Amino acid sequence: MNGPSSIDVRSASKRYGTVQALAGVSFEVARGEMFGLIGPDGAGKTTTIRLLCGLLHADGGQIRILGRDPVADHRAITGSVGYLSQRFSLYGDLSIDENIAFFAEIHGLRRYDDRRNRLLELTQLTPFRQRLADQLSGGMKQKLALACTLIHEPAVLILDEPTTGVDPVSRREFWKLLSQFIEDGITILMTTPYLDEAERCHRIAMLHEGRLLALDEPGRLRQSLPGHWFEVVVDPRLAAARLPASAEAGLQTFVFGDRIHAWLAAPHAAQARTELDRALDAAGLTPASVRAITPSLEDVFIAKLTGSRTP
Repeated sequence: MNGPSSIDVRSASKRYGTVQALAGVSFEVARGEMFGLIGPDGAGKTTTIRLLCGLLHADGGQIRILGRDPVADHRAITGSVGYLSQRFSLYGDLSIDENIAFFAEIHGLRRYDDRRNRLLELTQLTPFRQRLADQLSGGMKQKLALACTLIHEPAVLILDEPTTGVDPVSRREFWKLLSQFIEDGITILMTTPYLDEAERCHRIAMLHEGRLLALDEPGRLRQSLPGHWFEVVVDPRLAAARLPASAEAGLQTFVFGDRIHAWLAAPHAAQARTELDRALDAAGLTPASVRAITPSLEDVFIAKLTGSRTP
């Protein structure tokens, strides 16, 4: 992942009327990197993708893909960028082969048989190449869409929540494909609502209400939260909400169903556990289990979002 950036976003801002969709967001994506944009609905992920694809003008800042302005040089970069949306947008009344041929000809390709055959083998669609797209499962549709997106051999691949609504097995197969394309040197920028998928990215940017909350490697982000973390299982589930944060104990709490993720700033693990037991007792809670944990990306996101006293 050395050398010049494939994507360079500097202080990008975009407003829709009174809504600030992006507010000074900056990040770079190195060549051959898999980069994730993470955040809830309304965080600014789709706006960022539209800016990168040249479909919107930024109100401020600078955006470059492969060194070019995606709006001013839109035609010049079309052959170097592939885009895959979360919605299936291919032709249901065409076969797999016909859909790929259609997209190849859009990009002016004439000799693409070898490339098509390789993509069909990678996506395991070769036995179904004469089947109509409407007759494919959700996972197969996404693999076909990926093959169509890659037929012109783009240097940059932009994916907008590509595995949303796809079954777990197909999600796993899809990620194997992405790993193969990374090995081939393609740069991938993707959005995903699944934080387990974000763990697979080289780096991620966490967005909320158009602002950048955090930017780093997933492992480094998890390690950026100091102190001691515990998972507390409580029954009944509604009782979890009764454990309050405590400034005196340096305690922050995050409720996940019947589980509480608790962070304590105590210098030693034993002291942290004692403070947690004290807080549980004060709240009248008898946990089913308590165990020390490593914070997840979800913990990181919520901690950054709530402005807790963790960095």
